[in-house]
Amino acid sequence: MTGKPEITTPEELPDDTLPELSLRPQRLSEFIGQSRVKESLQIAIDAALGRKEPLDHVLFHGPPGLGKTTLAILLAREMGVNIKTTSGPILERPADLVGILTNQREGDILFIDEIHRLRPVIEEFLYPAMEDYRIEIRLSEGPKAQTMTLPIERFTLVGATTRFGLLTAPMRARFGIVQRLDFYPAEELAEILVRSADILGVGMTEDGANELARRSRGTPRVALRLLRRVRDFAEVRAEGRIDTGVAKQALELLDVDEYGLDEMDGRVLKTIIEKFSGGPVGLGSLAVALGEDVATLEEVYEPFLIQNGFLLRTARGRVATERAYVRFGFQPPSEDPPAEPTPDQSSLFN
Repeated sequence: MTGKPEITTPEELPDDTLPELSLRPQRLSEFIGQSRVKESLQIAIDAALGRKEPLDHVLFHGPPGLGKTTLAILLAREMGVNIKTTSGPILERPADLVGILTNQREGDILFIDEIHRLRPVIEEFLYPAMEDYRIEIRLSEGPKAQTMTLPIERFTLVGATTRFGLLTAPMRARFGIVQRLDFYPAEELAEILVRSADILGVGMTEDGANELARRSRGTPRVALRLLRRVRDFAEVRAEGRIDTGVAKQALELLDVDEYGLDEMDGRVLKTIIEKFSGGPVGLGSLAVALGEDVATLEEVYEPFLIQNGFLLRTARGRVATERAYVRFGFQPPSEDPPAEPTPDQSSLFN
Protein backbone atom coordinates (compact mmCIF):
# COMPACT_ATOMS: atom_id res chain seq x y z
CA MET A 1 0.00 0.00 0.00
CA THR A 2 1.25 3.44 -0.84
CA GLY A 3 -0.02 7.00 -0.59
CA LYS A 4 -3.36 8.00 0.89
CA PRO A 5 -4.81 4.56 1.70
CA GLU A 6 -2.17 4.13 4.40
CA ILE A 7 -3.75 6.81 6.55
CA THR A 8 -6.49 4.51 7.87
CA THR A 9 -4.57 1.27 8.18
CA PRO A 10 -4.44 0.21 11.84
CA GLU A 11 -0.92 -1.18 11.39
CA GLU A 12 1.92 0.92 12.77
CA LEU A 13 3.70 3.03 10.16
CA PRO A 14 7.22 4.50 10.44
CA ASP A 15 5.99 8.03 11.11
CA ASP A 16 3.76 6.90 13.99
CA THR A 17 6.47 6.04 16.49
CA LEU A 18 7.87 9.37 17.68
CA PRO A 19 4.64 11.42 17.67
CA GLU A 20 2.73 8.72 19.56
CA LEU A 21 5.30 8.65 22.36
CA SER A 22 4.30 12.12 23.54
CA LEU A 23 0.58 11.40 23.14
CA ARG A 24 0.54 8.20 25.16
CA PRO A 25 -0.94 8.44 28.68
CA GLN A 26 1.53 8.45 31.55
CA ARG A 27 -0.61 6.54 34.07
CA LEU A 28 -3.19 3.79 33.78
CA SER A 29 -5.85 6.15 35.13
CA GLU A 30 -5.23 8.45 32.12
CA PHE A 31 -5.82 5.63 29.62
CA ILE A 32 -9.15 6.31 27.90
CA GLY A 33 -11.42 3.39 27.01
CA GLN A 34 -11.22 -0.37 27.60
CA SER A 35 -12.76 0.14 31.07
CA ARG A 36 -13.18 -3.58 31.77
CA VAL A 37 -9.55 -4.28 30.90
CA LYS A 38 -8.33 -1.32 32.97
CA GLU A 39 -10.29 -2.43 36.02
CA SER A 40 -8.95 -5.99 35.82
CA LEU A 41 -5.38 -4.78 35.40
CA GLN A 42 -5.67 -2.31 38.28
CA ILE A 43 -6.85 -5.07 40.60
CA ALA A 44 -3.97 -7.32 39.53
CA ILE A 45 -1.46 -4.48 40.00
CA ASP A 46 -2.76 -3.55 43.45
CA ALA A 47 -2.73 -7.19 44.55
CA ALA A 48 0.83 -7.77 43.29
CA LEU A 49 2.09 -4.59 44.94
CA GLY A 50 0.36 -5.53 48.19
CA ARG A 51 2.06 -8.93 48.20
CA LYS A 52 5.34 -7.42 46.97
CA GLU A 53 5.37 -9.94 44.12
CA PRO A 54 5.92 -9.57 40.37
CA LEU A 55 2.82 -9.25 38.25
CA ASP A 56 1.55 -12.47 36.69
CA HIS A 57 2.28 -13.01 32.99
CA VAL A 58 -0.11 -10.95 30.83
CA LEU A 59 -1.42 -11.53 27.29
CA PHE A 60 -3.19 -8.80 25.31
CA HIS A 61 -4.98 -9.76 22.12
CA GLY A 62 -7.19 -7.95 19.65
CA PRO A 63 -6.98 -5.91 16.44
CA PRO A 64 -3.93 -3.68 15.85
CA GLY A 65 -3.81 -0.07 17.00
CA LEU A 66 -5.95 -0.41 20.14
CA GLY A 67 -3.27 0.20 22.78
CA LYS A 68 -1.63 -3.13 23.62
CA THR A 69 1.88 -1.67 23.62
CA THR A 70 0.73 1.38 25.58
CA LEU A 71 -0.83 -0.83 28.26
CA ALA A 72 2.39 -2.84 28.57
CA ILE A 73 4.35 0.38 29.17
CA LEU A 74 1.77 1.53 31.71
CA LEU A 75 2.00 -1.80 33.56
CA ALA A 76 5.73 -1.25 34.03
CA ARG A 77 5.15 2.31 35.20
CA GLU A 78 2.45 1.32 37.69
CA MET A 79 4.61 -1.52 39.06
CA GLY A 80 7.70 0.71 39.24
CA VAL A 81 9.84 -1.66 37.16
CA ASN A 82 11.83 -1.59 33.92
CA ILE A 83 10.50 -2.85 30.61
CA LYS A 84 12.39 -4.39 27.68
CA THR A 85 10.55 -4.61 24.36
CA THR A 86 11.05 -6.94 21.42
CA SER A 87 8.88 -8.76 18.87
CA GLY A 88 8.33 -12.33 17.79
CA PRO A 89 9.69 -12.08 14.22
CA ILE A 90 13.13 -10.76 15.25
CA LEU A 91 13.80 -13.46 17.85
CA GLU A 92 15.54 -16.19 15.87
CA ARG A 93 17.55 -18.09 18.51
CA PRO A 94 17.33 -18.62 22.26
CA ALA A 95 20.60 -16.69 22.53
CA ASP A 96 18.65 -13.57 21.50
CA LEU A 97 16.79 -13.76 24.82
CA VAL A 98 19.58 -14.92 27.12
CA GLY A 99 21.08 -11.46 27.60
CA ILE A 100 17.67 -9.87 28.24
CA LEU A 101 16.51 -12.48 30.76
CA THR A 102 19.76 -12.71 32.70
CA ASN A 103 19.93 -8.93 33.09
CA GLN A 104 16.35 -8.52 34.31
CA ARG A 105 15.77 -7.39 37.88
CA GLU A 106 13.01 -8.95 39.94
CA GLY A 107 9.61 -7.85 38.69
CA ASP A 108 10.88 -6.36 35.41
CA ILE A 109 8.70 -6.74 32.33
CA LEU A 110 9.65 -8.34 29.03
CA PHE A 111 7.22 -7.24 26.31
CA ILE A 112 7.01 -9.37 23.16
CA ASP A 113 4.87 -7.92 20.38
CA GLU A 114 3.43 -10.26 17.73
CA ILE A 115 4.08 -13.13 20.11
CA HIS A 116 2.15 -15.52 17.84
CA ARG A 117 5.10 -15.33 15.41
CA LEU A 118 7.63 -16.82 17.84
CA ARG A 119 9.62 -19.74 16.48
CA PRO A 120 8.92 -23.09 18.22
CA VAL A 121 12.49 -23.20 19.57
CA ILE A 122 11.97 -19.82 21.26
CA GLU A 123 8.67 -20.95 22.77
CA GLU A 124 10.32 -24.04 24.22
CA PHE A 125 13.06 -21.85 25.66
CA LEU A 126 10.50 -19.55 27.30
CA TYR A 127 8.43 -22.22 29.03
CA PRO A 128 10.84 -22.94 31.95
CA ALA A 129 11.65 -19.22 32.16
CA MET A 130 7.97 -18.36 32.63
CA GLU A 131 7.16 -21.20 35.02
CA ASP A 132 10.31 -21.96 36.98
CA TYR A 133 12.38 -18.81 36.37
CA ARG A 134 15.30 -20.68 34.88
CA ILE A 135 16.78 -20.97 31.41
CA GLU A 136 18.73 -23.75 29.78
CA ILE A 137 21.72 -22.76 27.68
CA ARG A 138 23.03 -25.26 25.15
CA LEU A 139 26.82 -25.41 25.31
CA SER A 140 27.33 -27.61 22.27
CA GLU A 141 25.47 -29.28 19.43
CA GLY A 142 24.86 -32.87 18.47
CA PRO A 143 23.61 -36.01 20.28
CA LYS A 144 25.93 -35.44 23.25
CA ALA A 145 25.13 -31.77 23.57
CA GLN A 146 25.56 -30.36 27.05
CA THR A 147 23.28 -27.79 28.61
CA MET A 148 23.66 -25.47 31.55
CA THR A 149 20.76 -24.31 33.70
CA LEU A 150 20.80 -20.73 34.96
CA PRO A 151 18.36 -19.24 37.46
CA ILE A 152 16.86 -15.87 36.53
CA GLU A 153 14.96 -13.27 38.51
CA ARG A 154 11.19 -13.54 38.66
CA PHE A 155 9.90 -11.43 35.81
CA THR A 156 6.66 -10.69 33.99
CA LEU A 157 6.20 -11.61 30.34
CA VAL A 158 3.68 -9.39 28.57
CA GLY A 159 2.68 -10.66 25.15
CA ALA A 160 0.62 -8.91 22.47
CA THR A 161 -0.99 -10.55 19.47
CA THR A 162 -3.48 -9.73 16.76
CA ARG A 163 -3.94 -13.45 15.98
CA PHE A 164 -4.93 -15.10 19.24
CA GLY A 165 -5.89 -18.32 17.46
CA LEU A 166 -2.33 -18.78 16.14
CA LEU A 167 -0.85 -19.00 19.63
CA THR A 168 -0.08 -22.55 20.66
CA ALA A 169 -2.13 -24.01 23.52
CA PRO A 170 0.92 -24.48 25.80
CA MET A 171 1.88 -20.83 25.36
CA ARG A 172 -1.65 -19.55 26.02
CA ALA A 173 -1.88 -21.69 29.16
CA ARG A 174 1.15 -20.01 30.73
CA PHE A 175 -0.43 -16.56 30.87
CA GLY A 176 -2.28 -15.88 34.11
CA ILE A 177 -3.96 -12.69 32.82
CA VAL A 178 -5.52 -12.73 29.35
CA GLN A 179 -7.32 -9.61 28.13
CA ARG A 180 -8.96 -8.83 24.81
CA LEU A 181 -9.02 -5.25 23.56
CA ASP A 182 -12.05 -4.23 21.48
CA PHE A 183 -12.69 -1.43 19.01
CA TYR A 184 -13.51 1.93 20.62
CA PRO A 185 -16.87 3.69 20.38
CA ALA A 186 -16.77 7.12 18.76
CA GLU A 187 -17.38 8.86 22.11
CA GLU A 188 -14.16 7.46 23.61
CA LEU A 189 -12.17 8.22 20.46
CA ALA A 190 -13.42 11.81 20.66
CA GLU A 191 -12.08 12.01 24.24
CA ILE A 192 -8.69 10.74 23.04
CA LEU A 193 -8.67 13.29 20.23
CA VAL A 194 -9.52 16.22 22.52
CA ARG A 195 -6.74 15.21 24.94
CA SER A 196 -4.23 14.75 22.11
CA ALA A 197 -5.17 18.02 20.41
CA ASP A 198 -4.50 19.81 23.68
CA ILE A 199 -1.05 18.20 23.93
CA LEU A 200 -0.29 19.09 20.31
CA GLY A 201 -1.43 22.68 20.91
CA VAL A 202 -4.13 22.71 18.23
CA GLY A 203 -7.59 24.15 18.79
CA MET A 204 -10.43 21.67 18.27
CA THR A 205 -14.16 21.97 18.79
CA GLU A 206 -16.23 19.14 20.24
CA ASP A 207 -17.99 18.70 16.89
CA GLY A 208 -14.65 18.56 15.10
CA ALA A 209 -13.46 15.81 17.45
CA ASN A 210 -16.68 13.87 16.90
CA GLU A 211 -16.30 14.15 13.13
CA LEU A 212 -12.77 12.74 13.28
CA ALA A 213 -13.79 10.03 15.74
CA ARG A 214 -16.60 8.77 13.47
CA ARG A 215 -14.12 8.20 10.66
CA SER A 216 -11.35 6.56 12.71
CA ARG A 217 -12.44 2.93 12.31
CA GLY A 218 -12.77 2.49 16.07
CA THR A 219 -8.96 2.63 16.39
CA PRO A 220 -6.96 5.18 18.43
CA ARG A 221 -3.89 4.81 16.20
CA VAL A 222 -5.97 5.78 13.16
CA ALA A 223 -7.60 8.64 15.08
CA LEU A 224 -4.21 10.11 16.07
CA ARG A 225 -2.88 9.75 12.54
CA LEU A 226 -5.92 11.56 11.14
CA LEU A 227 -5.53 14.25 13.81
CA ARG A 228 -1.97 14.97 12.74
CA ARG A 229 -2.94 15.24 9.08
CA VAL A 230 -6.00 17.39 9.79
CA ARG A 231 -3.86 19.59 12.05
CA ASP A 232 -1.56 20.22 9.07
CA PHE A 233 -4.58 21.19 6.94
CA ALA A 234 -5.95 23.45 9.69
CA GLU A 235 -2.65 25.26 10.20
CA VAL A 236 -2.31 25.98 6.48
CA ARG A 237 -5.92 26.74 5.52
CA ALA A 238 -8.00 27.29 8.67
CA GLU A 239 -5.94 29.38 11.11
CA GLY A 240 -4.99 26.32 13.13
CA ARG A 241 -8.47 25.46 14.42
CA ILE A 242 -10.31 22.20 13.73
CA ASP A 243 -14.10 22.35 13.58
CA THR A 244 -16.59 20.18 11.72
CA GLY A 245 -16.16 21.99 8.41
CA VAL A 246 -12.37 21.91 8.55
CA ALA A 247 -12.39 18.22 9.50
CA LYS A 248 -14.71 17.35 6.60
CA GLN A 249 -12.61 19.29 4.07
CA ALA A 250 -9.36 17.73 5.26
CA LEU A 251 -10.74 14.19 5.34
CA GLU A 252 -12.22 14.60 1.88
CA LEU A 253 -8.76 15.57 0.67
CA LEU A 254 -7.42 12.42 2.35
CA ASP A 255 -10.08 10.22 0.68
CA VAL A 256 -11.58 9.20 4.03
CA ASP A 257 -15.38 9.23 3.77
CA GLU A 258 -18.08 9.65 6.41
CA TYR A 259 -17.96 5.94 7.26
CA GLY A 260 -14.18 5.89 7.65
CA LEU A 261 -13.78 4.06 4.33
CA ASP A 262 -10.66 4.90 2.37
CA GLU A 263 -9.65 4.30 -1.23
CA MET A 264 -8.62 0.67 -0.67
CA ASP A 265 -11.87 -0.15 1.13
CA GLY A 266 -13.74 1.20 -1.86
CA ARG A 267 -11.63 -0.86 -4.25
CA VAL A 268 -12.36 -4.03 -2.28
CA LEU A 269 -16.11 -3.53 -2.25
CA LYS A 270 -16.43 -2.28 -5.82
CA THR A 271 -14.32 -5.17 -7.11
CA ILE A 272 -16.64 -7.67 -5.42
CA ILE A 273 -19.70 -5.89 -6.84
CA GLU A 274 -18.45 -5.20 -10.36
CA LYS A 275 -16.21 -8.16 -11.12
CA PHE A 276 -17.82 -10.90 -9.04
CA SER A 277 -21.50 -9.86 -9.15
CA GLY A 278 -21.47 -9.07 -5.46
CA GLY A 279 -20.02 -12.43 -4.44
CA PRO A 280 -19.51 -14.89 -3.05
CA VAL A 281 -15.85 -14.79 -4.06
CA GLY A 282 -12.89 -16.57 -2.52
CA LEU A 283 -10.29 -14.50 -0.70
CA GLY A 284 -7.52 -15.74 -3.01
CA SER A 285 -9.41 -14.69 -6.14
CA LEU A 286 -10.22 -11.31 -4.63
CA ALA A 287 -6.56 -10.76 -3.72
CA VAL A 288 -5.47 -11.52 -7.29
CA ALA A 289 -8.09 -9.15 -8.73
CA LEU A 290 -6.92 -6.36 -6.43
CA GLY A 291 -3.18 -7.05 -6.73
CA GLU A 292 -2.97 -7.28 -2.93
CA ASP A 293 -1.75 -10.05 -0.65
CA VAL A 294 -4.24 -12.27 1.16
CA ALA A 295 -2.96 -11.51 4.67
CA THR A 296 -3.40 -7.74 4.24
CA LEU A 297 -6.98 -8.16 3.03
CA GLU A 298 -7.87 -10.56 5.82
CA GLU A 299 -6.17 -8.78 8.71
CA VAL A 300 -6.35 -5.08 7.80
CA TYR A 301 -9.45 -4.44 5.68
CA GLU A 302 -11.92 -7.26 6.32
CA PRO A 303 -12.49 -6.75 10.07
CA PHE A 304 -13.62 -3.15 9.66
CA LEU A 305 -15.78 -3.85 6.60
CA ILE A 306 -17.46 -6.82 8.28
CA GLN A 307 -18.07 -5.05 11.60
CA ASN A 308 -19.62 -2.07 9.83
CA GLY A 309 -21.95 -4.13 7.69
CA PHE A 310 -20.32 -3.68 4.27
CA LEU A 311 -19.05 -7.23 3.83
CA LEU A 312 -20.12 -10.74 4.77
CA ARG A 313 -17.78 -13.70 5.19
CA THR A 314 -19.59 -16.91 4.28
CA ALA A 315 -18.55 -20.52 3.79
CA ARG A 316 -18.55 -19.93 0.00
CA GLY A 317 -16.61 -16.65 0.10
CA ARG A 318 -16.93 -12.89 0.59
CA VAL A 319 -20.23 -11.15 -0.23
CA ALA A 320 -20.94 -7.42 -0.55
CA THR A 321 -23.96 -6.34 1.51
CA GLU A 322 -26.83 -4.11 0.47
CA ARG A 323 -25.18 -1.29 2.44
CA ALA A 324 -22.09 -1.55 0.22
CA TYR A 325 -24.23 -1.35 -2.93
CA VAL A 326 -26.01 1.76 -1.68
CA ARG A 327 -22.78 3.44 -0.51
CA PHE A 328 -21.21 3.23 -3.98
CA GLY A 329 -24.32 3.96 -5.98
CA PHE A 330 -25.11 0.47 -7.23
CA GLN A 331 -28.56 -1.06 -7.42
CA PRO A 332 -28.80 -3.81 -4.80
CA PRO A 333 -29.62 -7.19 -6.32
CA SER A 334 -33.30 -8.02 -6.05
CA GLU A 335 -34.19 -11.07 -4.08
CA ASP A 336 -35.18 -14.10 -6.10
CA PRO A 337 -38.98 -14.53 -6.18
CA PRO A 338 -40.20 -17.39 -4.05
CA ALA A 339 -40.60 -20.63 -5.93
CA GLU A 340 -44.12 -21.74 -6.74
CA PRO A 341 -45.35 -24.28 -4.23
CA THR A 342 -45.32 -27.85 -5.46
CA PRO A 343 -48.87 -29.16 -5.59
CA ASP A 344 -49.73 -32.02 -3.30
CA GLN A 345 -49.41 -35.22 -5.30
CA SER A 346 -52.74 -36.52 -4.02
CA SER A 347 -54.52 -33.50 -5.58
CA LEU A 348 -53.55 -34.74 -9.05
CA PHE A 349 -56.01 -37.58 -8.67
CA ASN A 350 -58.87 -35.50 -7.25
